[in-house]
Amino acid sequence: MNKKILIIEDEISIAELEKDYLEINEYKVEMEHTGTEGLKNALSNRYDLIILDVMLPDINGFEICKKIREESNVPLLMVSARGEDIDKIRGLGLGADDYITKPFSPNELVARVKAHIARYNRLVEERNEPKDLSIRGLNINLEARRVTVNGKEIIFTTKEYDLLLFLAENPDRVFSKEILFDRVWGMDNYGDIATVTVHIGKIRDKIEKDTSNPQYIETIWGVGYRFKI
Repeated sequence: MNKKILIIEDEISIAELEKDYLEINEYKVEMEHTGTEGLKNALSNRYDLIILDVMLPDINGFEICKKIREESNVPLLMVSARGEDIDKIRGLGLGADDYITKPFSPNELVARVKAHIARYNRLVEERNEPKDLSIRGLNINLEARRVTVNGKEIIFTTKEYDLLLFLAENPDRVFSKEILFDRVWGMDNYGDIATVTVHIGKIRDKIEKDTSNPQYIETIWGVGYRFKI
């Protein structure tokens, strides 16, 4: 399904040019030439991106941007003949995702539209990603930072949880103790990397049926540790 874009622009020739280039790139485009109708349309319909002129005859683009942001997170690209930094700062501060100054290349506009729609879609996908990791009876709830094994909740310290989560999110990869210490404790922390071994032991005590034959975190002798899937 083609992405839907609303152009709010009082200069009809500019709006038509933007529309032509966007339609060539297979976007579905609607236009409004006043701020009042543009705002009404923006708030009553669903769009994948809005292109908003700053200097409109009735309501200025800044006010429209503010009202849209009170209702929606739709990507919003502001367009203006005014290139002053204060206008850019104001527009971005009100929630615009981008600010482009006239005259501009239509191809640049299309490139920015594509980039902002792609970025917004990635953010939506990330928000909709599962909040749990489940592996053979082991469940890690990412939002609540809770771990259960076969339905029974297991209490973890912060670093035990962080270490388990890092390994579970990177299954079938071998990590040395040095890398695990860096990723979980951070370069700014001082300590002995032997703490990794200690924490692995504590995690195994909590999640493994048989710590001598672990089903989740296995030791790769002389190299490091791997989370088995």
